[in-house]
Amino acid sequence: MFTKILIANRGEIACRVAATARRMGIKTVAVYSEADANARHVAVCDEAVLIGPAAAKESYLRADKIIEVALATGAQAIHPGYGFLSENSEFAEACARHDIAFIGPPASAIEAMGSKSAAKSLMEKAHVPLVPGYHGDNQDPDFLQAEADRIGYPVLLKASAGGGGKGMRVIESSKDFKDGLASCKREAINSFGDDKVLAEKYLQRPRHIEIQVFADTHGNCVYLFERDCSVQRRHQKVLEEAPAPGMTAERRAAMGEAAVAAAKAVGYVGAGTVEFIANQDGSFYFMEMNTRLQVEHPVTEMITGTDLVEWQLRVAAGEKLPLQQSELQIHGHAIEARVYAENPEKGFLPSIGTLRHLRTPEAVSFTLGGAAEPAAFRIDSGVREGDTISPFYDPMIAKMIVWGKDRQEALARMAQALAQYQIVGLHSNIGFLSRLVTGQAFSGADLDTGLIERNQASLFPALQPATLGTLACAAVALLRSEQSSGSDPWQSSHGWRMNSQLRRNLEWTEEQQAHSVSVTYLAQGWRIRSAQQEVEVRLVQASGNDIVLALGEQTVRATVVRDGEFFHVFSQGQHSVLQYQDALAHAGETEAEGGRLTAPMPGKIVAVLVKSQQEVKKGDALLIMEAMKMEHTISAPHDGVIDEVLYAVGDQVSEGAQLLAFAQ
Repeated sequence: MFTKILIANRGEIACRVAATARRMGIKTVAVYSEADANARHVAVCDEAVLIGPAAAKESYLRADKIIEVALATGAQAIHPGYGFLSENSEFAEACARHDIAFIGPPASAIEAMGSKSAAKSLMEKAHVPLVPGYHGDNQDPDFLQAEADRIGYPVLLKASAGGGGKGMRVIESSKDFKDGLASCKREAINSFGDDKVLAEKYLQRPRHIEIQVFADTHGNCVYLFERDCSVQRRHQKVLEEAPAPGMTAERRAAMGEAAVAAAKAVGYVGAGTVEFIANQDGSFYFMEMNTRLQVEHPVTEMITGTDLVEWQLRVAAGEKLPLQQSELQIHGHAIEARVYAENPEKGFLPSIGTLRHLRTPEAVSFTLGGAAEPAAFRIDSGVREGDTISPFYDPMIAKMIVWGKDRQEALARMAQALAQYQIVGLHSNIGFLSRLVTGQAFSGADLDTGLIERNQASLFPALQPATLGTLACAAVALLRSEQSSGSDPWQSSHGWRMNSQLRRNLEWTEEQQAHSVSVTYLAQGWRIRSAQQEVEVRLVQASGNDIVLALGEQTVRATVVRDGEFFHVFSQGQHSVLQYQDALAHAGETEAEGGRLTAPMPGKIVAVLVKSQQEVKKGDALLIMEAMKMEHTISAPHDGVIDEVLYAVGDQVSEGAQLLAFAQ
């Protein structure tokens, strides 16, 4: 077994690999970019070496620098994690040339499966069913459009060297093909250095089911059952679970055996995933093979009682697989939710910022029937409170994984865990995940890749006005902060006044909704009134940001975090954000100048679609920005005439920067 390995990655997967290595007594070397100097993965490894600037192409994608560090530190093997260099056959070959073990498949297997086109050709020869499409080398736009017309719309364009949802576009009609192809190729070349695409029929209401395979150098190959990854946004997975709901034993065996056959056909070694797209009738088609560990591997670990990273290390060191197919069994049900720094209400736009407050549920383990069971809850994360989510890398904050003896129990535990997760400092998808997990479609296992689009109304409900209880929590938190500051004796919490009671009006806004709260100071608390509702409030207990209030005969527990003029109220699984309108603080302010369009995030301009004096309609595409390895289209907020475009293709812009001006 190795005594020291280098982890050529960052974030939660680097921390995840380091945890298993530490348990096995293996020392670890981290590499990091300038942007990650204080990152968690740097802290958890035994050694850490700077390899370059923030941009991935100058750091985490520099194979030469990473191998140089491995040689200098005496690392005997390199674990690539996922993304970055994990599926780069040239990197695997370079490791072999320098006598460094690559903890992954041989370069030949990566090359065979790394191209979606080549992989589909290989599967076609092996008589594995394929989705109708074009997977050849001809990349002439007119030819590809003719092929798409032949296949029939909607058509899915995919980067041949791609993954993770990048370089993918659904084309609804022939007239949209050329624009979609150009965008797909731009994203593909930026993400993978290869703009080759393939086209295939876009199936209606398909499920995304993948099989975990594992092979060693002794000729053994097994499948560790399936994962259902159907719930996706922007072709990226949001929820994953194992086993797949509704899977029959016969279908599981057929898909598992097909996946093993695919792995053996390319001389596969290590962890891999064979992905299938499945119709509701049970038929399935080969999509691709990912020649690495998957983001969602923890759900497989939970239902099989295995550590797949340990398996990777043992296989890379030349050992046999720890278990054979007959020894593998499914135990219980596991679900994973990906927590992202993004704003679901704004098209899942990535969010940049600092995690000023971060509270997560604690991992729970238990014993059932006298035998040790998997952990009921697990969190894999690469960030801590105070860390910054930057525009340079994927916006994932953490993965939350729960286990239950059946799917119903796993669903209940996931809902409970999400209700306990608190983030302040940037937007997150936690509220969206909660609605998704408890919604009728997912909880009822009515699964397909269009689940989110089909359930827009329930997943993106209109904002409900803050309750009196929520407003009371924010008001009490404000009063406590004023008292603790000691800056104004007239704001003392007891509110004593000669021959009268102190009464104050507090003004709050919640997005576009205004709330006026009247607070009357009492001897033992306050009387709070809002929107024709009134209640007497008493502070029962307080510890840091956590408070317990008595609202009449009701008891409310909440965490209230103040972030400038914003008060974040976490209570009963809900997260409300109230902005305090301090009249003195806002004195003299005027409304922002009209006719402006600003950048919703930091990024790079990759396309300018309009010019000065051009008339546009609401919803027209104006510019395309690239941030966090994804393209984002900036659309016209209203009808108008473009006065001036302020940035050109290739320009970097900061969040809030004015991109263009409309004629007044």
